Amino acid sequence: MKLMSALIATAVVTAVNPAFAEEKILNLYSARHYQTDEALYEDFTKQTGIKINRIEGKEDELLERLKNEGANSPADIFLTVDAARLAKAHELGLFAPVASKLLESKIPAHLRTEDWFSFSTRARVIVYNRGSVKPEDVQNYADLGNPKLKGKFCSRSGSHPYNLSLMASIIAHQGEAKAEELARGMVANLARTPKGGDTDQIKAVAAGECGVAISNTYYVARLLRSTKPEDRKLMEKVGIVWPDQSGNGTHINVSGGGMLKTAPHREAAVKFLEYLASEPAQRYFADGNNEWPAVDGIKVANPGLDAMGKFKADRLPVKNLAMYQTKAQIIFDRAGFK
Repeated sequence: MKLMSALIATAVVTAVNPAFAEEKILNLYSARHYQTDEALYEDFTKQTGIKINRIEGKEDELLERLKNEGANSPADIFLTVDAARLAKAHELGLFAPVASKLLESKIPAHLRTEDWFSFSTRARVIVYNRGSVKPEDVQNYADLGNPKLKGKFCSRSGSHPYNLSLMASIIAHQGEAKAEELARGMVANLARTPKGGDTDQIKAVAAGECGVAISNTYYVARLLRSTKPEDRKLMEKVGIVWPDQSGNGTHINVSGGGMLKTAPHREAAVKFLEYLASEPAQRYFADGNNEWPAVDGIKVANPGLDAMGKFKADRLPVKNLAMYQTKAQIIFDRAGFK
C-alpha cells in the first residue's frame, strides 16, 4: 500500500509539475528478483538524485498489469530476464524506441533491438556427473539426444523460457527438423519427469540420480562461490562443459529492459537505461548475480565465473531467440517434453 501510495503521489506531482517529476522520479516494474540489485538502484539515485519507486512481480503478472493500466500506467521501465519475455513486451506494444548514442555504442548490436537492451548475459551449459559420464560424450547440445545417455538426462520443464530459448537457438542455426530430432532424443533420455529449477538439476547430477543436465551459468557459479561445505562437496562431483565450442558457441540468454511507451518520466527512463550500461552497473550485474556484463571490456572479479573458465559464446541476435519461441514450444509439445 505504501508503494502504491507513492506511485499515486508521483502521478499527482507529474500532473502539477512534469519537469520536476521528469528529473526526480523513476517508476520501475521489475521481474528481476535479486537482492543484489538494490545496490544498482541506490547507486543510480546517488549519482542522479532520481528516486526509484519499484514494483516487483512475476513476468506475466507485470505484463498483465501493464496491459490493464494502459495509457494510465505510472511505469517508466520494465526489467526482466530472458529474451523471450522481453520480446513478449515488445509484441504487446509496451516498449517505446529509444534513441541513445551511448547505448548504441556500448551494447553490442546482437544484444539489443530497437526498443529493448540487454544489460547482462548468462550461458546455458552442460553439467555432468564425473563418475558416470565422460565429458567427451557431452561436448554439444546435440549430444543430449544421443542414445548412449538413455536414462541419464535431467531437466526442468520443456516449457520453461530458458529451455525454449535454447531450442529457439537450435532452430535458428540448424532448422526445425534437427531441433525436433534433438527434442525427441532428450525426452527418450530422461532419467525422470522434468521438474524443479536448474539448481535441482545440478544437485540431481551430483547425487547420481542422473548423469547429465543443462543449467544457466549463474546457478553453477552460485554453488561454486558457496561457503557451505555441502555445496563444495556437491560441486566436486560435477563437471562443466561449454557446448558447441567448435560450432556456433554456447547458447547465451540475457537480462534486460526498455522504456515503456506510456512512460511519464521519459528523460529519467533513458538516464536509467544508460546508467545500466555504465561500468559500475555492469560490475554489479556480474559480481552480484554471477552474470557477465553485456558491455565489452568490463573487468570483473568473480571467482565463480573465473572457475568456469573462458568460452566461445553464440552471437545469435537476441531478437532471433524470440522469433522461434513459438516453434520451440510446438516442437517440445510434439516430442512430449512437458
